[in-house]
Amino acid sequence: MYNTNITKARTNLFTIADMVINTGEIVNVSTKNGNFIMLSDDEYRSFVETIYLYSIPGYVDSIIEAMNEPMEERIRLSEVNWDEL
Repeated sequence: MYNTNITKARTNLFTIADMVINTGEIVNVSTKNGNFIMLSDDEYRSFVETIYLYSIPGYVDSIIEAMNEPMEERIRLSEVNWDEL
């Protein structure tokens, strides 16, 4: 995480924006009233999706269960009859 203060962030806004967008770096900007975070739209959407998925009861347990299932017992996508779904 990159840390800066509001004065430096204001002076270097375009450089910081490029860094956030192009590298996925998260920027913590401090002000006298508190801090705020700058992150790319992709990172934001990823966080929101992760929070949503973790809010579904049993979701994480089902993922862990599937990961622990032996490979030979897993359904292969090539074996799925998509027309029947």
